[in-house]
Amino acid sequence: MYRKITFIFLIFLFITECSKKKEISVKPPSNKESYKIYSDALDAMNEGEFFFAAQKFSEAEKVLPVVEHSAKALLMSSFCYYTINFHEEAISSLEYFLKKYPADENIQYASYLIVLSNYEQILDEKKDIVPLLKTKKIIEEYIKKYPDTDYTLDLKFKLGLIQNQLAAKEIYIAKFYIKTQKWIPAINRLKVVIDDYEETIFIEEALHRLVEVYYNLGLVDEARKTAKILGYNYNSSKWYENSYALLNKDYKKQQKNLEKTLKEKEQGLIRKTIKKILNK
Repeated sequence: MYRKITFIFLIFLFITECSKKKEISVKPPSNKESYKIYSDALDAMNEGEFFFAAQKFSEAEKVLPVVEHSAKALLMSSFCYYTINFHEEAISSLEYFLKKYPADENIQYASYLIVLSNYEQILDEKKDIVPLLKTKKIIEEYIKKYPDTDYTLDLKFKLGLIQNQLAAKEIYIAKFYIKTQKWIPAINRLKVVIDDYEETIFIEEALHRLVEVYYNLGLVDEARKTAKILGYNYNSSKWYENSYALLNKDYKKQQKNLEKTLKEKEQGLIRKTIKKILNK
């Protein structure tokens, strides 16, 4: 909701600036009706009637006499759709804006709204992965095209969240394979996280799960090597503690048996000594 309010404020500043330049406020008599449509759309938006405003802005875009004003009207229509979560309508309108007004000064902003409209439709990691991959690609393309904008800073943060969601998806599937003892598919999924999402919060769990799989397969050397990588990079992690405990089960068991044997020998020696003393 805070983001929506922020955007509304930005658009408000945008409109105010236009008014100061007397671009939209100047209404040639012959085009009075077209500007009246735009004004009605603006009033509707300010009153929170975003769907109606979107339609009126779209109508104004078709009849405004100045190209810059038409472009602004179409952008405002797109924004209104976005504000009420009509994401598909917003995307369609914005893509039309980019196609029809490729030289407009608000191209970066329009492209940013397209990214946001896709981003806000992302499903959680247990469901379809396609929206995640699609949005990831769109964000990466935006960052590459516009590397030095405030919008890019925000999208870099969102890209990190998407990477985490994708990694979570891989972990979720890997855990299912582990549960069903499908070890090879589990290894493949975990290696995707390790190779492609090493900067996410799931890298530690992926390494530990890989230790688990190797251990269950009897590949103790591989399990120990993976645990060493986990310990070297994340030695204070709970996942390293879990891996250490897993790999040292046999060691602890041997230690217990050894201690038991030593104790029995010690007790036997004590009994023998006592018997000798008693028999004297």
